[in-house]
Formats: sequence, C-alpha cells, structure tokens
Amino acid sequence: MQPLTDGTPVPAPLDPTPDQPGQATAPEAESHELGDAGEDGQPDPEPKGPMRRCIVTRESLPKEAMLRFVLGPGRELVPDLGGRLPGRGMWLSARADVLERALSRGAFHRAARGQVQLPPDLRARIETGLKGRIRDQVGLARRAGQAVSGFQQVREWLQAKRAGLLVEASDGSLSERDRLAGRRGTPMVAVLTAKELGAVFGRDHAVHVAIAPGRIADMLVQEAGRLAAVSGIASGAGT
Repeated sequence: MQPLTDGTPVPAPLDPTPDQPGQATAPEAESHELGDAGEDGQPDPEPKGPMRRCIVTRESLPKEAMLRFVLGPGRELVPDLGGRLPGRGMWLSARADVLERALSRGAFHRAARGQVQLPPDLRARIETGLKGRIRDQVGLARRAGQAVSGFQQVREWLQAKRAGLLVEASDGSLSERDRLAGRRGTPMVAVLTAKELGAVFGRDHAVHVAIAPGRIADMLVQEAGRLAAVSGIASGAGT
C-alpha cells in the first residue's frame, strides 16, 4: 500500500501482463522486463537507461543491439522488433547462437515463468521482419529526398560528399561495388537483394543506393547489423 500525502492508503498499481493486449506500455517507461529474469528465473536489478539484460548471456547491452519478445494473448512468442508492443518484454542479444541457445534451453519458458508457444519458424520471422524494417527505412529516405539509386547518381553524391551510407545489393557485382565506393570511407551495408531494393524505388532491381547522413542512415546501419548477426552472415557493413 502506498499512502497519499493526506495519509489515505491506496493500492499499488498492478503490473501489466502480456495477456492484456489493451495495456500498451512504452518501452522506455517499462519499470520491469521479463528479460531481467535469467535462465534460473531469478530477477536481477533493472539496468539503468536504454540497457537491457539478455535472458541467455546475462549481458546488459543497448536495446539497439538486442531483440525484444512479448507474449501474445495465447502465450505465443512474438518478436517485437520495433520495441513498441504492449506487455512485459524478454530480451535477447541479437545473435544467431544466442537465439538457438534460448530455444534449446527453454530460456523463454523460464523468463515468462510458464509455458510459451514457440513458432517453429521464429528465426525466419525475425529475419523477414528485420528486412522489412530496412526496406521501410530506405523507402522513408527516398520519399524524404534523402536517397538516390543508380550508379551515376550515387557516384555524384559520393563525389559531392552527400552520401552518409551506401546500401548495396547483396547479389550485386563486387567489382562494380569496389569501383563505385573506392576508398572514400563511406559506410556500406549489403543485406537486401537487387530485387528487394528495386521494389523500394518502383523498379525491377536496384544495385546501388546512397543515403544522406542522419538518423535514417544510422537506423539502417543498426538494423543491418542486427539482421547480419541473427542470420549469421556478413552484412557487408564497412567502409
């Protein structure tokens, strides 16, 4: 019981549960996360700031380097890649080996303190979701005039120092990529195919895309890193 200033006691608020989808809680405002319980089910102190504890490795990492999961109404495990779904979260380091350990060792059941319905294609759902977020960010940059595609236009942006990030098709020519980027030191990611990039620009395919410096470019690097780590393949990120 928590007393009011006039001495009248009132009940303490109940914690939101993942089985009540109507109770949305902003990730930054969550005072407790299921991710703070380790594989032994024992809670740990809530990390300060935008840090979360992995339920497998026990490391506290920035949220941007992790994956959040919540329980749906039927206690099915739902990847919350944007970190905005209601419910108490379970956090994993965004790594393929950590995800496999969580599934094989029952980490989600222990963190949720009960049975959890695990999708058989969980890893594929995560990869598909992260790719979708990357496509959305490239599309946002295009609509905001912060992205161009095509070898010549990208080269002009590079020469004018207008490019903060190169997004290259993962199945594009490596020699052409090297010829375009040269030694300019511009960060680069390559996690979408030419067909997937082309769909963003209303074309059959796109191989070279330049993104202006700023928040969108930073988000793309972040999401490409998570996708590469979960899928276990190189993102092509570099300079």
